[in-house]
Amino acid sequence: MQNVTLNVQGMSCGHCVNSVEKSVGALAGVEQVKVNLADGLVDVAFDETQVSLDQIKETIDDQGYDVK
Repeated sequence: MQNVTLNVQGMSCGHCVNSVEKSVGALAGVEQVKVNLADGLVDVAFDETQVSLDQIKETIDDQGYDVK
């Protein structure tokens, strides 16, 4: 299991939080997703044998947010 904290720009409301948590959480191998809206951070715990960090970043990007 790997844990990563991503800096995500563009999130501004509860809908943004739900969108990111739901889309990333639906990926196979993702154990937990936690969004800190105030700080613009997304913590993800995932199994790197099932999903890559690039796939997670792409999923967030597909929701309209910018991963730094």
